[in-house]
Amino acid sequence: MLVPHPELTNGAQPMEVTQADTSTTTAESQQQIEDPPISRFTWAIENFSRVNAKKLYSEVFVVGGYKWRILIFPKGNNVDYLSMYLDVADSAVLPYGWSRYAQFSLSVANQIHNKFTVRKETQHQFNQRESDWGFTSFMPLSELYDPNRGYLVNDTCIVEAEVAVCRVVDYWSYDSKKETGYVGLKNQGATCYMNSLLQTLYHIPYFRKAVYHMPTTENDMPSGSIPLALQSLFYKLQYSENSVSTKELTKSFGWDMHDSFMQHDVQELNRVLSEKLEDKMKGTVVEGTIQQLFEGHHMNYIECINVDYKSTRKESFYDLQLDVKGCRDVYASFDKYVEVEKLDGDNKYHAEQFGLQDAKKGVLFIDFPPVLQLQLKRFEYDFMRDTMVKINDRYEFPLQLDLDRDNGKYLSPDADRSVRNLYTLHSVLVHSGGVHGGHYYAFIRPTLSDQWFKFDDERVTKEDIKRALEEQYGGEEELPQTNPGLNTTPFKFTKYSNAYMLVYIRESDKDKIICNVDEKDIAEHLRVRLKKEQEEKERKKKEKAEAHLYTIVKVARDDDLVAQIGKDIFFDLVDHDKVKSFRIQKQMPFVNFKEEVAKEFGIPVQFQRFWLWAKRQNHTYRPNRPLSIQEESQTVGQLKEVTNKAHTAELKLFLEVELGPELNTLPPPERSKEDILLFFKLYDPEKEQLRYVGRLFVKSSGKPADIVSKLNKMAGFPVDEEIDLYEEIKFEPTVMCENIDKRLLFRSSQLEDGDIVCYQKTLKTDAAGRYRYPDVPSYLEYIRNRQVVHFRSLEKPKDDDFSLEMSKMYTYDDVVEKVASQLGVDDPSKIRLTSHNCYSQQPKPQPIKYRGVEHLSEMLVHYNQTSDILYYEVLDIPLPELQGLKTLKVAFHQSGKDEVSIHSIRLPKNSTVGDVLNDLRSKVELSHPNAELRLLEVFYHKIYKIFAPNEKIENINDQYWTLRAEEIPEEEKNLGPHDRLIHVYHFAKDTQNQTQVQNFGEPFFLVIHEGETLSEVKARIQKKLQVPDEDFTKWKFAYLSLGRPEYLQDTDVVSSRFQRNVYGAWEQYLGLEHPDTTPKRVYAANQNRHTFEKPVRIYN
Repeated sequence: MLVPHPELTNGAQPMEVTQADTSTTTAESQQQIEDPPISRFTWAIENFSRVNAKKLYSEVFVVGGYKWRILIFPKGNNVDYLSMYLDVADSAVLPYGWSRYAQFSLSVANQIHNKFTVRKETQHQFNQRESDWGFTSFMPLSELYDPNRGYLVNDTCIVEAEVAVCRVVDYWSYDSKKETGYVGLKNQGATCYMNSLLQTLYHIPYFRKAVYHMPTTENDMPSGSIPLALQSLFYKLQYSENSVSTKELTKSFGWDMHDSFMQHDVQELNRVLSEKLEDKMKGTVVEGTIQQLFEGHHMNYIECINVDYKSTRKESFYDLQLDVKGCRDVYASFDKYVEVEKLDGDNKYHAEQFGLQDAKKGVLFIDFPPVLQLQLKRFEYDFMRDTMVKINDRYEFPLQLDLDRDNGKYLSPDADRSVRNLYTLHSVLVHSGGVHGGHYYAFIRPTLSDQWFKFDDERVTKEDIKRALEEQYGGEEELPQTNPGLNTTPFKFTKYSNAYMLVYIRESDKDKIICNVDEKDIAEHLRVRLKKEQEEKERKKKEKAEAHLYTIVKVARDDDLVAQIGKDIFFDLVDHDKVKSFRIQKQMPFVNFKEEVAKEFGIPVQFQRFWLWAKRQNHTYRPNRPLSIQEESQTVGQLKEVTNKAHTAELKLFLEVELGPELNTLPPPERSKEDILLFFKLYDPEKEQLRYVGRLFVKSSGKPADIVSKLNKMAGFPVDEEIDLYEEIKFEPTVMCENIDKRLLFRSSQLEDGDIVCYQKTLKTDAAGRYRYPDVPSYLEYIRNRQVVHFRSLEKPKDDDFSLEMSKMYTYDDVVEKVASQLGVDDPSKIRLTSHNCYSQQPKPQPIKYRGVEHLSEMLVHYNQTSDILYYEVLDIPLPELQGLKTLKVAFHQSGKDEVSIHSIRLPKNSTVGDVLNDLRSKVELSHPNAELRLLEVFYHKIYKIFAPNEKIENINDQYWTLRAEEIPEEEKNLGPHDRLIHVYHFAKDTQNQTQVQNFGEPFFLVIHEGETLSEVKARIQKKLQVPDEDFTKWKFAYLSLGRPEYLQDTDVVSSRFQRNVYGAWEQYLGLEHPDTTPKRVYAANQNRHTFEKPVRIYN
């Protein structure tokens, strides 16, 4: 997936660098260069596996007059993949508002065979916010660090960047609608694959018309209805002036943010969406549309050669998967599709009454659909490498496709020959990148005219036929030579952008399919709904455009304070976003604005007094002073400029209104310099309730004791009730709320206009213990730090299990005690917690150590974000004890049996390998009680190490390597002076590169005796592995040194090849060459799914 990496660091770290020639281009013009020169930069990183830094920067290189560098995370950016990005080297010192556009590829070279180099390409508009861009999951670390794969040779990794700096039309000013008549779709994170498919479907007008005619109602919500969401999306694509969001549609699929950031397979989404729409169309006027457009039929047949017997089966298809590998074009793929397979020899066909017969087997087409969707098999599973690979071979496709060619050789005898199967190309969906991700876009000609358009997320551009067809064939391309006069070999590079799906429309059906779709096809309620949305959008746009002419005036009143304090807010006085706001022209005199207020609130102008709010140094926001007569004579705009130091478009005021005994409005009281306006909140410890009770003017020379009776009246207390007063001073970053001495002057307590006094009944000494929060400071402290935490079981990380209200200041012990109590666990130390990763929406890889953090607040922080989710586990032993232990996963291979059992061995960290083996003895079945055990390190089907019994286990890693325990065979204990102990591994030739071998299966040791021939060794191996004769006769035996096989004859003396007693796996071994018959990972029917992907699901 393409993401800007979250950490930005300016300092570069010097590395060993090999720099290729770079060609520079100027960036003065705004128009895009047709074919920008490509500059290559090579970075050789030595001692790669020993790099401890989290991230590395290459040296700076220059392309297009700009400075660039490569940024890599050798151990992954919080993922088990190498993370790699292109970074603007001098972003920290560039002027404000800088941006540059580049097309680039990043690659890790395979130093054994260039064909397996991992390369990904993309493009990006770099700017201040996104100064680096690339691939968080570039390639799996397990592949990178595997010494046999060829990415690390002599512990050196070679990284390359190819960068083309393009001068482009400014991204923000380019208007797709104006330039092309079409609009794009916004990318939600990794939804380009979906965008390209949706644009293709939208531009099949018959399909769009059918979607519009699906029954929906005005009460449906797009986020809960796939038909309505798709109708809404198509309507906006047809009538909007700007790019359209797909969020409503993905919500209707039931996807969350994580799904939107997970790249899937276009072909799979196409099938799932088609099935879902087909289901939703049932029982409606458009039932059967999907079948009418996309469904074709073929016939599978088996026909006997020597007897009169034929078996046929008719099957339907919505798309056809065509082979790319080994085929030069679409016709070659169709030829392969209908190729006849002979069933003879051991593979004869069992015909019912005729028994085993020679036969021919194949597929022929009964009919093709009006819209033919061809999925090109660009991704294949490589069984030898146990991974998916992308096929970037050149593969041509025609503008017109004739499936009646060669006298209808693709058609079955039952096909209707009167239907002319001549197709014209409508869409080309392109995948740019490698097997682990990349970018999708589509070339479409909506009306089948000569003009092609490229739909690339938000951007739509006009393109010529060469870009849409020839440039998407794939294959290799030569770079133009920089010095044509020199007789140098031109540099060729593989094109990683190529066609992935083709859509053809049958000529005889095109008038029906490319039909007219207008407003009358769209339901009235949908038109009304979407027009309202559009009008609201236009209104907001107009407001934004005219914002400089207006000021927003927000007026807070006592009513707002009563409504909000103790419910929406607890600190300060009001949330200004929830008070009445007025949009007032800046030129309006303030006195006229007061008349607007009078109309709104029913308060005559003469009874209004307005106060300005001020932000204090302690981050509180309080009424500061009333407006002067001079200020009220100004315009609203002038007043805002004078009083608003923050330069926002808002003017915030507090409206003071005096009410008489009958709640009638009175003129504002006269105010002297001695008067202070105080606001009062009342706290009830029994109800744990804080509420606003009013405001008073007090004299600075007076004392709080003078107003106690008034405060009691406001609270509804007896006049002589004893009360405690506190000043609410601040709440950021911590609460400060101090007791007010009722005997001191207000002036001495440093009280001023806008201050807040909280008060409560004085509690008797014995009463305080009855309440959780007996006084105002403790209650405000609780409010400031309270946090509802959603706990999830680590085994079910998507589902909330329970929620608890806690304080952010809870200690580690407080938190685990609460969780243990909720779960009914007696010992809180058996609770282990794991924090939440806000970016991936997954648990963090490492759990929280016992008392590893002080407070709950630290458990909830992820970088600069705060979460409200924690994951829990209930352990079988206390966590402090577990942390003192090391857990190793050991695979025990039972002697003489083809059985493997996995055991978790948990021992103190200072234990030895001998302790591990002793512990294992009690858990496994041994061939005899005194059998000796050993522990091996196995990696990629080779034995790398035999652990010494006294080796400490603390530094043994079982994450990437397999730990294997086994009995030591008796013959190995009694080696003669001329015996040899050698490594024996299974291997097969790499299907794509016959010079390379792939190891598989379980490696083992074997004792060979002086003068023993291969024939004798083979007999012992066959007996040890219990291989049947018919299979074993097909095996080949070879001596391998540094991966090169030297095949042995039965008469060869094996010991002569192995001169020392024990050899490392990387040096030499006896190889057993035969097919790998071990079960492979089961893949879904769609073999094109990338290995890292989850299946596409639409939940609703």
